[in-house]
Amino acid sequence: MFWEEDEDKTLPFEAPEDVIDLVFSIRCKNLPLNHAWPLSREIIDRLPWFDEIPIAGIHQIHVAESNNGWMRPEDDEDALLYPSRRTKMTLRIPIDKLEATKELSGKILNIDGHILEVLNSKKKVFSNSSVIFSRYVLSDANETENTFLTRISEELKNTVNFKVKKMLCGKSHTIKTPTGILSTKHLMIADLDSETSIKIQQQGIGNTKELGCGIFVPHKGIKSLNAGE
Repeated sequence: MFWEEDEDKTLPFEAPEDVIDLVFSIRCKNLPLNHAWPLSREIIDRLPWFDEIPIAGIHQIHVAESNNGWMRPEDDEDALLYPSRRTKMTLRIPIDKLEATKELSGKILNIDGHILEVLNSKKKVFSNSSVIFSRYVLSDANETENTFLTRISEELKNTVNFKVKKMLCGKSHTIKTPTGILSTKHLMIADLDSETSIKIQQQGIGNTKELGCGIFVPHKGIKSLNAGE
């Protein structure tokens, strides 16, 4: 792979707050590795409006790990995560749903038989990073890397009117749902100006953000990506 880094494009820019992340502290002894579906059902059960807002999303819960989150246990039906005091649960929401979402604090969620207590929350505004990534972007199980990247490039062009210059996909994972298994890939997008970076974070990709798919977050750089492969 050839990848020549440009200068940092993170410029002074005041990110709009019409879409934010609400970050909850949690108390949880352990959690299934493949928890996206049961977590989404618990959230939507308590916030019925959540499933009706296209930009709303639920980040999958990740415990402390190396390589900026690019390393993750292999998909295993019986694998568990062990959250620490620093582990968070994060929801992406429009700002006008901030107070309604805060009502999750104090609630007890049953994640496939594992108890998760939702504690206090903190608002987090997007960062205008020139490099962003999503841990899970839906892909066809038989889709080649080139086909996947071409499809995503077209989708981003239609969504935020931006022609991607640098994009890289990483490891594959699966998400189990009652109707079948979904295939996903890591996706990194680089060489973004501030406005486009924020737009992609706000809009995301696809319509399964309640499962953590197509949700983008800032990334510090390309160096850690290969280490996680």
